[in-house]
Amino acid sequence: MTRRTTILAVALAMALPALAQGQADPTIPRELTLQQAVELAWEYNPTFRQTANNLGPATWAVRNAWAAFVPAVSLNGSMSYSGAGAQRILSAEFQQGSPTLGSSYGLNMSARIDGRTLMGPSLSGAQYEATQAAITGAEVNLESAVKQQYLAILQAEAQVRLSEKQLERNEEFLRLAQARFEVGQNTMLDVRQAEVAKGQSEVTLLQARQLVIVDRLRLFQTLGIPAPDDPLAVILVDTFPITQPTWQLGELLAAAGDGNPDLLSLRAQESAAKANERAAKADWLPTLSLSAGWSGFTQEYTNPDFLIGQAENSAAGNVASCEYINDNLLNPGSPPTDCSAFNITDADRAQILESNNVFPFDFTSQPFSARISISLPLFTQFSRPLAVSQASIQTEDAQEAVRARELQVRTDVSQAYFQLLAAYEAIRIQENNQTAAQEQLRLATERYRVGSGTFFELLDAQLAAQQAEADYINAIYAYHQSIATLENAVGRPLR
Repeated sequence: MTRRTTILAVALAMALPALAQGQADPTIPRELTLQQAVELAWEYNPTFRQTANNLGPATWAVRNAWAAFVPAVSLNGSMSYSGAGAQRILSAEFQQGSPTLGSSYGLNMSARIDGRTLMGPSLSGAQYEATQAAITGAEVNLESAVKQQYLAILQAEAQVRLSEKQLERNEEFLRLAQARFEVGQNTMLDVRQAEVAKGQSEVTLLQARQLVIVDRLRLFQTLGIPAPDDPLAVILVDTFPITQPTWQLGELLAAAGDGNPDLLSLRAQESAAKANERAAKADWLPTLSLSAGWSGFTQEYTNPDFLIGQAENSAAGNVASCEYINDNLLNPGSPPTDCSAFNITDADRAQILESNNVFPFDFTSQPFSARISISLPLFTQFSRPLAVSQASIQTEDAQEAVRARELQVRTDVSQAYFQLLAAYEAIRIQENNQTAAQEQLRLATERYRVGSGTFFELLDAQLAAQQAEADYINAIYAYHQSIATLENAVGRPLR
């Protein structure tokens, strides 16, 4: 699985809240390789998951920046009730003889394009790249932390084997001291010294085993998963060869300059800061606003008799006017007007009732409306120069952060490289010291066995051998730790 694939997989898991909340603990293999441990950490480490979770909002920010060029669409609706009575507006009074029900709708579109909108895609794209770089950096740093802890466990287990070997030696020395005491070749002091040495070896072995358990618990914590009830049940199966370093410092420095994840993350942040500065300067551009919409409404009287009464009163007034004209204003000999035509019929009443039955969805449409405007602020209390200044300072700070990190990466790579060379040479020296100390212990044991040496000489030789063996183990794992440190500084595996 590639790193990018791992990042996208973790980010997808972060985008699914149900999965994130209901995720079951993983099944830990009985034999755990380093690669398996790294993949478990990428998937379950809480801190890394929090960092990977930022990819989702960054992705939507890019989409949102491009969508700003598309008009926003909204649909709204409302319902209302108004009781009967008088309403006063200034000096005018309006009487409403019946309660009314009303409803309305509106379909609106709007768009606003300014300098920030135009620079939005480049700004969000730069921020997206910065987020990806931060996730990659967190991924590499987590991988390095897992490697370091994996090696720490192997080193602690090697120290346990050394402590077991030392305990076996002290048990043998105790038997030898007791045998010599029984035949009168030494005193009880030698026996007691051997017992003390054996007891100290037991304590050392107990502490070494406890350190293995602690280091294993720390490994599971780094992986982000609960440790099993028996941390020793999981076997670490990877081994690491010791080979002479053949890397050249110049090549490592060049690779770190192009691939160190923290450096790449800072460079991406610098690009985002530059994009933000351009967006701040774009605030000087004019703003174009567009809007359009459709709407409609209904109004229904809850008391239909009120409408019929109004229509009947109006009809009665028309009939009276018609009769007055016929009686007083009609020219002699002219036929009178048929005033019965102004009366309200049952069909008219039915039509009035039908036209009133509009609530809530028989809308009366309003005309389509649209608007376009352009604005250019002339004076904004120096807010735009302030924003540009702040953005420019952020860009300069980001550039300085990149330069500082480049110097730090160069120092880290060089230091790790020379430390690796020294660690490799130390292995050879400690191996020779171990061989010499073991030979010294063998000679001291034989001298004590035949009675020509003292028990104190034997203890001194034993301590020297134990220290030389421990130093040899530490030298081996200092070499492996140096490679892991160099890999983290460069930003990629070297073996």
